[in-house]
Amino acid sequence: MNNGILGSWRTVMLSAVMGGVLAYLMFAARQAGADAQPRVPTSRPALQTDELQTTELFRTLSPSVVFITTKLKQSDVFGREVGEVDVGTGSGFVWDNDGHIVTNFHVIKDANSAKIAFSDDAVYDAELVGVAREHDLAVLRIKPKSSITPIPVGTSADLLVGQKVYAIGNPFGLDHTLTTGIVSALGRTIRSESRQPIENVIQTDAAINPGNSGGPLLDSAGRLIGVNTAIYSPSGASSGIGFAVPVDTVNRIVPQLIRYGMVDRAALGVTLSDDLSKRFGARLGVQGAVIVQVLPSSAAEAGGLRGTTRLSDGSLRVGDIILSIDDKPVHNSDQMYLVLERYQPGNTVNVSYWREGETYSKKIMLDSSIQKKQP
Repeated sequence: MNNGILGSWRTVMLSAVMGGVLAYLMFAARQAGADAQPRVPTSRPALQTDELQTTELFRTLSPSVVFITTKLKQSDVFGREVGEVDVGTGSGFVWDNDGHIVTNFHVIKDANSAKIAFSDDAVYDAELVGVAREHDLAVLRIKPKSSITPIPVGTSADLLVGQKVYAIGNPFGLDHTLTTGIVSALGRTIRSESRQPIENVIQTDAAINPGNSGGPLLDSAGRLIGVNTAIYSPSGASSGIGFAVPVDTVNRIVPQLIRYGMVDRAALGVTLSDDLSKRFGARLGVQGAVIVQVLPSSAAEAGGLRGTTRLSDGSLRVGDIILSIDDKPVHNSDQMYLVLERYQPGNTVNVSYWREGETYSKKIMLDSSIQKKQP
């Protein structure tokens, strides 16, 4: 017991001594630094050429990039509107002087309304003009009270792996953030919101995070070369692999969205079945896409193509199996979609197909996928 009391007393004394020593040292240090003053900043040399280029690019183009917030209306059990809830945020950019704003489809897909904020804090209500789910693109429109600056448009067909790129967007709601990187790869294919493949996508290591979606990917000349649309990341944050829809695709799709509200695609006028293609392809030794249905008054009907039918005994009579279009293989619905993406309504293509053991070829003029608006 006495040893315990003695040990505690020694501990207390040792702590007191150490505390006193520390206090003395701190007092001595303060005395030694009594004349301390802020250090004189070292002169900074002029910014490097690439730094000047980057800062000028951001200063010039920030007014063309917008912050998008989306909301969803809520109703009570009687269908009466009771308010709005925030759905999400994203980025976009000014397309033209008429107030059209380009963004990703997935930025606005669950929303009833959207607000557009500019770098000068001007905020506008936006109306939806058109969407292209299969390209993850959408066009909104505002009625600006003052002039707005469309973003310069470049090309993507001549991009090179390794060239510098810049992304301006609003990651995690931090509006007008600039990130830089390079073109990491070209010719990638990703899936859109409609599960359709998007070809020739640009891969970049410029940091792209949630909220960057819909913002511009720019080259060193400050020209639009892509629309940031996706990241590859198990955690949901940037991992150095981002993707952008190429501007050549954007420049083809956006005018159609403004004019028609949807994409005017070349169409053959058939529905396909990948399951039947696999089943009958293996059985018949044919690699192609089985036609399930030929749409009435379609290009396919005019060309005499035949769909799959069920016979009186319950068995299926397989329809024509499309083998290729202009010698481009068609083995499933994805390949059909990608092949037809290269054509315009009214183009004539050579369709090769299998029917009851024979291969045929026929020239067919492609339809329009929409009913065009009258002038």
